[in-house]
Formats: sequence, C-alpha cells, structure tokens
Amino acid sequence: MTMIKLHNTKTRKKEVFEPIDAKDVRMYVCGPTVYDRAHLGNARPVVVFDVLYRLLREVYGVDQVTYARNFTDVDDKINARAAESGRSIGEITDETTQWFLDDMGALGALEPNHMPRATQYIPQMVAMIEELIAKGHAYAAEGHALFAVDSWKAGYGKLSGRSVDDMIAGARVEVAPYKKNPMDFVLWKPSSEDQPGWDSPWGRGRPGWHIECSAMSYELLGESFDIHGGGNDLMFPHHENEIAQSCCAHPEGEFARVWLHNEMLQVEGKKMSKSLGNFFTVHDLFDQGYVGEVIRLVFLQTHYRKPMDWTEKKAGEAEATLRKWRALTAGIEPAASAAAAVLDALADDLNTAGAIAELHRLAAAGDAAGLLASAQLMGLLTEEMGAWAKGPDLSAHEARLFAARTAAMESKDFAEVDRLKAGYQAAGLEVRMSKTGVELVPGSGFDAAALELL
Repeated sequence: MTMIKLHNTKTRKKEVFEPIDAKDVRMYVCGPTVYDRAHLGNARPVVVFDVLYRLLREVYGVDQVTYARNFTDVDDKINARAAESGRSIGEITDETTQWFLDDMGALGALEPNHMPRATQYIPQMVAMIEELIAKGHAYAAEGHALFAVDSWKAGYGKLSGRSVDDMIAGARVEVAPYKKNPMDFVLWKPSSEDQPGWDSPWGRGRPGWHIECSAMSYELLGESFDIHGGGNDLMFPHHENEIAQSCCAHPEGEFARVWLHNEMLQVEGKKMSKSLGNFFTVHDLFDQGYVGEVIRLVFLQTHYRKPMDWTEKKAGEAEATLRKWRALTAGIEPAASAAAAVLDALADDLNTAGAIAELHRLAAAGDAAGLLASAQLMGLLTEEMGAWAKGPDLSAHEARLFAARTAAMESKDFAEVDRLKAGYQAAGLEVRMSKTGVELVPGSGFDAAALELL
C-alpha cells in the first residue's frame, strides 16, 4: 500500500499518515458561509482537499473514505443580505448553496459524502453546549452561552502555537460585560424578532460560528477522526476554538488527529481584495471565458502550503498544456492505474506541482494511457470536463477570413482583412494565417458572443 505523508499543523512536521481505521478513513473540511458567490480564494481549499479525497480513495478504496464539508447557513452576513434584498434567508441560502456546488463542480471537485447545513444540526449544537456547561467549561450569561477559555488552558493555543496572553494581545476580541475573560467565545447568542432563532435553555437564539463544526463533525465522524482541513486563516480562532470545545465536551476522543491548512491566494502577485480591484468570484472567471479545468490546473501547479498566485499568463499556459494533453489522449483508454511517480508525488504531502511535472514527462514520452490515468487521479482530463477543449466550430469564420485575404491579394486593399483579424483577436482568438489557409485558435479569454459583431 502507498505510504502517505502529510504535514500536520498540530505537530509542525510531516508524518506518515496512519488512519484510526483503514476501513473507515474520515476527513472533515470547513466549508463556506453561503451568502454570495464563492470567490477564488474560497475555491482553493475545495480543490486542495478534493485531491486529498481522491488520493485517499485511491489508496484505501472508494467505499472506505468518508468526507464531510459543511455549509454555514446561519450567520450575520446572511441576515444582512436578507435585510438588504428583502428576500428570505432560506431563499438566499438555498440559491447560494447551489451556486457553490455548481461552481465547485465546474472545477472538477467531487461532492463530499456529507454536506451538512448548520441549520440541520441545531439540536446537536444545543446538546453539546449543555454538555460543556455541565462539565464546567462553559457558562450562561445574559441570554448567551460562552466557552470559558480558562477552563482548558493546557490545550488552548497549541494548534496555532500562541499563548493565551499573545492571543489576547493580537486578537480582535469582543469586549462584553457578560464575559468572564476577554478570550471567552460565544457558543450561543440571543436573536431579535427579525433574526433567525431557535428555542434553547438560554432563550431564543442562534449558535455561534465555532460550535457548528464541532457538533456536525461529532455527529457525522465521531469523537475522533483522521483529518481536519481548511485555509490557514481559520487556524485561529476558528480551529483553535473547535479543538477546545470538542476536546472538553468529549474528552474520551482526540477530535482530529491530523490538521492540514492551505495557504492563501493572490492575484497577479497581490493579495486579492475589493479595494485593489482584483477580487474575483469563480463565476466571474467563467464569465471572462476561463474554464474550470484550466483554473484547476493553475491551482495545482502550486503546493498547497505555499501562497498561490493567479495570473493570466499562468492561465494561458495551463490552457495550452491541457489542449496538448487532450489531443494526445483523444480516443485513448486510460491505463489500469496512475503512474507510480505521480502517485508517489501526491502521497508526499500532496506535492501536486511534482505530480504535474510527472504528467509532463508522461506526455513527452508519448505514454497517453499513463498520462490519462494519472491526470484523472488529479481530477484532470476527465470526460465531464472536456467539452471546452473541443472548441466551437469556427470553420465559417476561417473561410470568411481566407476569402477576404484572397480578394485582398488581388485588390491590394487589406482593410477588410485587418478589420476581421482585429475583431477575431478582440474576441480572444489567435489568428494563424498561411498560404494554404486560416486557423482561428480560442484563447483563455475567448468570447463567442463577440463574433456576432463581425
């Protein structure tokens, strides 16, 4: 069996992955808060942990791996969006949840085995909070329930490597008179009449963010499971708080054994932000003519623990690579298994960059069957994602430009040729002209609608 090694954030070293039960490998990944379209940064952990999910299924068997990724569908951002739009919260979360699934599916991500919505697990959250209060790890105050950080000083801060004093100094903690300690965090908070709420021992209210993942992972995966993942922006306070409340509520378990965190995403070398005008949703990129497979390959060219830079140049190169690989593997049956070198690279802490280098070697060697099987293990070159590479039928436009050029050679008036050529280039087509014909090649920003203007 392939030996998988993963960098465990908790121990700060790469370790041989040994599942608690090789017949039931369990992974939980923090999912989105569904109030709007997923931005490009939201997509990175989805692709990263999709590759890990595929690797685990390859090594342990499809039926031996359980993957859960949640949806946070109760949140103040959702409440604000509902108030702004006049739409119901349920309508907004249903719509945005489906948007997320559609966009991530277009990136080639498999759907997890479980996709729990927070609102479906309110009773489990209330029960966990009651357990924490009964064990002296939480307390009720003014309609709130709060976790008492002082009750678990020995373990708090170990994941992020911070002391409680450092966290108080560096965190934006809410100063509230009902808190015994500034670091105590909300497990339950009261809801006004116009906010979503559920009955609880502390009054009508709604859960805090951190308790959601603890309750859902416990319900679906048990008090101990193998892998917990997410972006490194979640390490503190979200994951730190998850560990605290889960270990205190269920001390018989160890919660997550291995923690994986992916680095953040940049755009053209800068942090993605609305103020810089470089903030993109995944759907924005689709609208700009980029396709999911190209976006996925750009993501996988950078190791998950390094910052990933999205650039137009990388996207263009990724598209050219995929077109070449799809041409090489057209009509070919994949090999019985992925190439050992590709599998070994992925098993070495998800070294996707190394695995892609191996794909290039397979392509250079002409091993189409091996290339296809290996790429598909990474979610590339699948039949479901291949429609874009077939491209539109541009033969009529090619004939039109060729006829215009032929006429221009006679009349010496190239105005129409220049007009058509400029129009095709503006539409995102590369114009290749020779003595025998014209070829129009779609680029990553190809816009078919623009051809109607010609």
